[in-house]
Amino acid sequence: ILALFGDKITTDHISPAGSIKLTSPAGRFLSERQVRPADFNQYGTRRGNHEVMMRGTFANIRIKNFIMRGNDGTIPEGGMTKHWPDGEGMSIYDAAMKYKEEGVPLVVFGGVEYGNGSSRDWAAKGTRLLGVRAVITQSFERIHRSNLVGMGVLPLTFEPGTSWESIGLKGDEKVTIRGLEGDLKPRQMLAADIVRADGSAQQVPLLCRIDTLDELEYFRNGGILQYVLRQLAA
Repeated sequence: ILALFGDKITTDHISPAGSIKLTSPAGRFLSERQVRPADFNQYGTRRGNHEVMMRGTFANIRIKNFIMRGNDGTIPEGGMTKHWPDGEGMSIYDAAMKYKEEGVPLVVFGGVEYGNGSSRDWAAKGTRLLGVRAVITQSFERIHRSNLVGMGVLPLTFEPGTSWESIGLKGDEKVTIRGLEGDLKPRQMLAADIVRADGSAQQVPLLCRIDTLDELEYFRNGGILQYVLRQLAA
């Protein structure tokens, strides 16, 4: 699990358009290439550079990842998470790249109205580039759900009355999505096998939010770009 987010996470939380901080992964990337901090500008002006934008994904200074909740219950702001199984704290980008080196696919959890706000394409692109394979929420904003499918990321929703909080997730669990093999259909019921750090397991039903047959083809091809290229090649 890369992150546990609350309700109404906007596309600006996911892919901010604001200023790039010197200490952020994107700021470090630019500094290493002799770009002066005065010339960093904003994420919105560097949207043509995927190296900057993927480092900016989930880097909004106001976003809260509940994996970082302290013993006193406070949740710090900023794009931080913990890498498992060691539990080391680091930026979401750094953790995602460490998981990528380890060959570990990722999942993100959210609450209600995940992805609301502007239909920012980089919110879905950056999610995919970080290695996130599925986003599990209580509900999605319509356009962001569609954009996730177009990037080959699987959107899933809990049954009504269920949330990542209600099943007691902390962030150190392992999640396996069952039912993707074989004849997957739009809006099919799937299941997540959740294994906790103590070895206990739980199965949670999920609704696949691939809503149409066209979207299913995009997902099977790894995204809409791959689908179009294969159609042209054929």
